[in-house]
Amino acid sequence: MQKIVPNFWFDTEVKDAVDFYCQVFPDSKITSDYTLHDTPGGDTRCLSFTLSGQDFIAINGGPDFKINPSISFILNFDPSRDEQAGAHLQEMWDKLAEGGSVFMPLKEYPFSKQYGWVQDKFGVSWQLMLTNPEGEPRPFIIPSLLFTGENTNKTEEAVQFYLSVFKNARQGTLARYTEDTGPAKKGSVLFTDFMLEGQWLSAMDAGVDQPYTFNEATSLLINCDTQEEIDYYWEKLSAVPESEVCGWLKDKYGISWQVSPAALNDMLADGTPEQVARVTQAFLTMKKIDLATLEVAFRG
Repeated sequence: MQKIVPNFWFDTEVKDAVDFYCQVFPDSKITSDYTLHDTPGGDTRCLSFTLSGQDFIAINGGPDFKINPSISFILNFDPSRDEQAGAHLQEMWDKLAEGGSVFMPLKEYPFSKQYGWVQDKFGVSWQLMLTNPEGEPRPFIIPSLLFTGENTNKTEEAVQFYLSVFKNARQGTLARYTEDTGPAKKGSVLFTDFMLEGQWLSAMDAGVDQPYTFNEATSLLINCDTQEEIDYYWEKLSAVPESEVCGWLKDKYGISWQVSPAALNDMLADGTPEQVARVTQAFLTMKKIDLATLEVAFRG
């Protein structure tokens, strides 16, 4: 089971978006599709899906939050694993860029012979990179955190915080700005990656002022096995009491996490309509999830 799962919040287009991603990415499929009724936002459709081995979740949450590039996804095309890496990168770029917006054009940069940053037509941002085959291998898809605004120059502090919270964690690459670059100060993080519970993530301080920062539209769900685990992550991560709702929280850097029992998705995906309705109404009253209460609701 993947411990940390990225979650997208769409307005109404969740199925179109997920179908699009499953067409673009090889070895991809929808693993569950269900609708929660009578939520504060109305009927909420929830899809779990896998893209090239990476698990994701997406929901129709309504218009309250809009996806932005503060959390994007690096796609590593490794010539040591794929002789046609460059061609496959170009092919995926063409599909993701159609109807979207290009932030950095696809071309050679000092850090990669082939790189581009694009926001697709559904608002999700992707960084496509031809990697150095001599470097330490990384997964194909890596969530990437961009620290902007008041969070700029806090990347290193934040990464050390996450490394302290998650038990199975380690630092990877770390590169620093060698001079002041826009809002990023000399010595702040130009790029770093780190592993939390088997999931690689990357992060950087923004070298250009950006009009966006972290919000609920892209969150990170932590699959928990026990109530003790839920309690642990909730205590360590939650820093904005008014954002605590239905297992959602915000940490001190504004990143949204969902601390959720892995069993909850099974209840909602596999339960009868009556069971799903009872479980939904139970967790809608919660801030931190109470697993025992959900189990009672599921059994009826």
